[in-house]
Amino acid sequence: MLRNMKKNKHRNLNCRTIFILVILIAGLAACNNNSKNSEGPTDTPTSGSITISVDETFKPLVQAELDVFHATYPNAHLNTHFKTEFESVNDLLKDSAQLIIIPRELSAQEMKVFQAINLSVQKTKFAVDAIALITNPANLDSTFSMNQIRDIFSGTVSKWSQLDKSGISDDIHVVFDNANSSTVRYIKEIAGGKPFDGSRFFAQENNPDVIEYVGKHKNALGIIGVNWVSDSDDSTVTNFLHKVRVAALSPEVNAPGAGEYRKPYQAYIAQGYYPLVRNVYVIIRGGRRGLGTGFARFICGDAGQRIVLKSGLIPATMPIRVVDIKNKNVFDN
Repeated sequence: MLRNMKKNKHRNLNCRTIFILVILIAGLAACNNNSKNSEGPTDTPTSGSITISVDETFKPLVQAELDVFHATYPNAHLNTHFKTEFESVNDLLKDSAQLIIIPRELSAQEMKVFQAINLSVQKTKFAVDAIALITNPANLDSTFSMNQIRDIFSGTVSKWSQLDKSGISDDIHVVFDNANSSTVRYIKEIAGGKPFDGSRFFAQENNPDVIEYVGKHKNALGIIGVNWVSDSDDSTVTNFLHKVRVAALSPEVNAPGAGEYRKPYQAYIAQGYYPLVRNVYVIIRGGRRGLGTGFARFICGDAGQRIVLKSGLIPATMPIRVVDIKNKNVFDN
């Protein structure tokens, strides 16, 4: 009897031990699964969620790209913030954004931040942008040479009458989208890096604000990204074009098309006849294949490049066919 009780006791202990081991193993497996799910990003090239920052200059273009991308891949979500170039770069450096779109490459100093933590950066050119100058429709002076542009931004020329004696006598009020914008940096480089005269140079909040300001002030000269006034199928663009006049520019003396004034039409940008142009890049933090690389692949692919073409910018990977159109252009007044 005692022997049977001992056997039963040992049998119960063994069963209890096995039960406890099973519980522990199951618990460890659950912990391992939870840790795998919680460690690192879970996005793929066509699904998941990431945060991106985009230079506000390219909002119409990038918003169109996002609309098609999200419609194509409903499980993907790019939480997008439209900011200044300066803020977008800071977001990438601080890991607040996994992808940015700006009209320049990262500087050597900015790259050192990633080199210090042994993190790679993916960079792809996906479009060529143009800077458009806009004037009030009541101001008949809407053609500029590159020398005149430099004189205006360097402060050598401060009145409209200095450009054309028959023009208005008011001071030229230059209006940018934002004090920290990429257009300010770009124009300042053209002007030789000199500080702008605070009594004649003004900053708004964004590109639409610049258009509104110029539309209401006869002496204003606005600086905006061309995609805000180039898509004739966009009702917002059509509304903007009723308020302002897009200026025609003449390139440098020894450049192609010198002496002729052209507006920022797509063909002229592609041929180098329009002088104020810059490359647009998509830059991704890290080298993993996630939603950032998926979106970059999309905007650099056939569908994305067609959207670039429609926006009025120059696609980086598609040829531009020059067509002589005799009908009135969207920029013409």
